[in-house]
Amino acid sequence: MKTPIVVEVQTEYLVDSSHPAGNKFAFAYHISITNQSNEPVQLLNRYWLITDANGKTTEVSGAGVVGKQPIIQVGETYQYSSGAMLDTPVGSMQGYYEMQRPCGECFQAPIAVFRLAVLNLIN
Repeated sequence: MKTPIVVEVQTEYLVDSSHPAGNKFAFAYHISITNQSNEPVQLLNRYWLITDANGKTTEVSGAGVVGKQPIIQVGETYQYSSGAMLDTPVGSMQGYYEMQRPCGECFQAPIAVFRLAVLNLIN
């Protein structure tokens, strides 16, 4: 069943926070979560699977996003930014948000895989 929560992602490579000689590549990701359902939802938890170009995976989970568990009203979009550090100049992230309806029912809003990549590295 397709969720009525739409998650959009934009990424950027953070040159000033990276150290390529030390295999440390910093990325920011900017998330927009739009509630296209017919009721408000609350974002309770997040889960991320982060994979670098060497196949190394890191799982990150926890309450809310950036210290918040926002309630997203019908038709509204919640936005936030966060970051990830990779050992390679290319990687990917995917995951889901655990959302709760007013009746107490929880469901997962999937976050499709997206790429983290140093600009001009891949054509």
